[in-house]
Amino acid sequence: MVEGISPESHALIIPHHMDSGHTISRSGSSLCSAQSRPINPNKDISLYGYGSVAWKNRIDEWKRKQSEKMQNASNGNRGELFGDEVDDPDLPTSDEGRQPLSRKLPISSNKINPYRIIILLRLLILGLFFHYRLLNPLSDAYGLWLTSVICEIWFAISWILDQFPKWYPVERETYLDRLSLRYEKEGKPSQLADIDIFVSTVDPMKEPPLITANTVLSILAVDYPVDKVSCYVSDDGAAMLTFEALSETSVFARKWVPFCKKYSIEPRAPEWYFAQKIDYLKDKVHPEFVRERRAMKREYEEFKVRINSLVAMAQKAPEEGWTMQDGTPWPGNNVRDHPAMIQIFLGHNGVVDNEGNKLPSLVYVSREKRPGFNHHKKAGAMNSLVRVSAVLSNAPYILNVDCDHYINNSKALREAMCFMMDPTSGSKICYVQFPQRFDGIDQHDRYSNRNVVFFDINMKGLDGLQGPIYVGTGCVFRRQALYGFDAPVTKKPPGKTCNCWPKWCCSCCGSRKKNRKGNKKQKVKHRETSRQIHALVSIREEPEGLENESALLVPRQKLEKKFGQSPGFVASTLQENGGMVKGLDPSSLLGEAMHVISCGYEDKTEWGKEVGWIYGSVTEDILTGFKMHCHGWRSVYCIPKRPAFKGSAPINLSDRLHQVLRWALGSVEIFLSKHCPIWYGYGGGLKSLERLSYINSVIYPWTALPLIVYCTLPAICLLTGKFIVPEISIYASIIFMALFASIAATGILEMQWGGVGVDDWWRNEQFWVIGGVSSHLFALFQGLLKVIAGVDTSFTVTSKGGDDGEFSDLYLFKWTNLLIPPTTLVVINVVGVVAGVSNAINNGYESWGPLFGKLFFALWVIIHLYPFVKGMLGKQDRAPTIVIVWTLLLVSICSLLWVRVNPFLAKNDGPVLEVCGLDCN
Repeated sequence: MVEGISPESHALIIPHHMDSGHTISRSGSSLCSAQSRPINPNKDISLYGYGSVAWKNRIDEWKRKQSEKMQNASNGNRGELFGDEVDDPDLPTSDEGRQPLSRKLPISSNKINPYRIIILLRLLILGLFFHYRLLNPLSDAYGLWLTSVICEIWFAISWILDQFPKWYPVERETYLDRLSLRYEKEGKPSQLADIDIFVSTVDPMKEPPLITANTVLSILAVDYPVDKVSCYVSDDGAAMLTFEALSETSVFARKWVPFCKKYSIEPRAPEWYFAQKIDYLKDKVHPEFVRERRAMKREYEEFKVRINSLVAMAQKAPEEGWTMQDGTPWPGNNVRDHPAMIQIFLGHNGVVDNEGNKLPSLVYVSREKRPGFNHHKKAGAMNSLVRVSAVLSNAPYILNVDCDHYINNSKALREAMCFMMDPTSGSKICYVQFPQRFDGIDQHDRYSNRNVVFFDINMKGLDGLQGPIYVGTGCVFRRQALYGFDAPVTKKPPGKTCNCWPKWCCSCCGSRKKNRKGNKKQKVKHRETSRQIHALVSIREEPEGLENESALLVPRQKLEKKFGQSPGFVASTLQENGGMVKGLDPSSLLGEAMHVISCGYEDKTEWGKEVGWIYGSVTEDILTGFKMHCHGWRSVYCIPKRPAFKGSAPINLSDRLHQVLRWALGSVEIFLSKHCPIWYGYGGGLKSLERLSYINSVIYPWTALPLIVYCTLPAICLLTGKFIVPEISIYASIIFMALFASIAATGILEMQWGGVGVDDWWRNEQFWVIGGVSSHLFALFQGLLKVIAGVDTSFTVTSKGGDDGEFSDLYLFKWTNLLIPPTTLVVINVVGVVAGVSNAINNGYESWGPLFGKLFFALWVIIHLYPFVKGMLGKQDRAPTIVIVWTLLLVSICSLLWVRVNPFLAKNDGPVLEVCGLDCN
């Protein structure tokens, strides 16, 4: 007898993958299907022996269990069917609805292994290169040699910080059909999670309301259950123009949303849908589509006219300020001193679209502002939205987009849920980051606005480590991660069980085994943590317990210090799966929402320190993602075949440099703060290679100093006749050629596995130099002034593209101080080239040999700055005639003066007289 199996029963077959004591293998193949394996017909079946594998009574038992589970599911116990049974070994995982919702696709070994070998070879070549450089100084140009070596060492360190986080690049694939099979059963309510979507805007003059309206419309028409989507628009400028535009948008949405869902159009932002230069009748078979599309286009043109009229009216504000229709003054007339404002346009009082279907919620939010309070710019606005949404809808997931980043793929939310709601790995993911894609960029991408090297190479590399960094938009967050909670630990000590809330098990279970071996202090700390966990669980189950302080093991002061003095909001933070808190009066929700966005709410709390978007830098995105990774969370990079989001980029030179300046300034602020990844977060959950990537993200602006010095060296060498490298031997020439070959090979292999074109890679290299010698340099000085002298820099909102014509802003020239350093470098290198060539012509053939290395050095700088020069010329396809004439004239004059003056050569007023040694007397 084996586990109650009679000896009359015989084993029919032993499958390849057998779990001891289980009928079904973990690979998902049942024994019935396994019997198709060939069996020797001449062999007596009793010779297969006895076992516990293919017995008829166990098959019947398994079928009975399955029927019971299906019966429970039909009775409403859906969580039992789709929850713990995922790990049930008796469950056939061959069912499509039980399969993983996503999978990781490592880069092919044929591509990644040569890439890793080249990296190691390049590291070896760099060692040989610096060995040669340091052992061969130049005595006659020691200053030039030492300066160049210091710059080269810094460039090598920067390369290491940038290269090694790309050691394990991966790609990912999602299965939307499995998501639907698992969470959207036919005839039953959808079990997909709720999502709150945040749209942030500040200045409607720089961020046109029409662009914001298109973003909101694409959100309201997204392919997701309407009762699970809430859109919150943050107007941090308290502009009546934004408020009125949003009101018009809510009216037009009642026509636009049903049109999009009826015909499944893409994208669902009307401006970009109607601007597509494609055959819109392709794959459309509905006979009414053409008529309804024409009617919708007319409706949208009328909508644009109404929005444009609002913009025109807002150009001239009345001296007494704006007045609403009821005669009361607009509360936001004073941008720096106004009360909080919340307006729910959609999602209340049974508002439906033109076909009678429910619409997602649309909420306008403008937080309170008062003089004397630090409002923390965008980070403060986002934290206000976190609290408002927690009170009004409290979705477990949050999508953050800029006002100019519309949803280009209507299934983008489902793509993110394939990671977040995956039952095996989703609980450890703090956010899903999508790449940024842009419209309205010129074909050649002169200023590298697409930034594809970063989004298609660097971010894929980080995804193989602990996940990509947060880039500020197009990111779906887990709300609990934003609250500063640690990532859960799924492993439990053998034989131990825990009844704690799973979100907190990392402290109660995951560290129990380690604490047994620790000292007494660790054990006491563990017990205290466990008491707090169970206390928080009791609050989660009974939020009205917040009113009874004696029922708490955790003092009220600790909760208020972390989240603020709002019982309703604190109770919502303990809802692991979101949802409204039981026991709260719906009539008081609006008042509670107004309270949590008041100016003084964050005082003496952990908002901006450990909770929400982190303060201390204008690039709050890097800092916020960094803190989450330090808490042990991991992130995911999702690249759908159809881009999930698309936005507008500042395509003229001046705006692009200001954008890069803001990013670099934020990195400098983080570098000079306590949150610098060089010394912060040790002992947490941050992995070493992930730390290297964060160090690189805050150190790169400092490369401006060696870069601008290195770009000046060619002109100095040409003017002085000196060089940074001695006469090259055969050994040195081999090292130099090997170094250049390794650089080229690294770039080629990166482009191969990253899917990046040569043009995009070269534009990235060029703008790395342009931004490094201009924006990064100014960011260093501004950051040092802010930290050392307390001189704060004003935040400049980047202008978003309007509808003034294709590439209308590309040739727009705006003077800014950021243009001075690159212009200076171009001029001095051109003068150096002219001087060097003139000197070679004057001195004969022997001087041409040493000149080639110097000319190559100078041309390297000029070629990298070429897009900058082209941007300075304006709209002309060629240089203006007057510029050519003046250039030739100045070059001729400089050449003649150089030949005549020669300031860097010794001057002799007469013949050289030497003592012959003979006494002529």
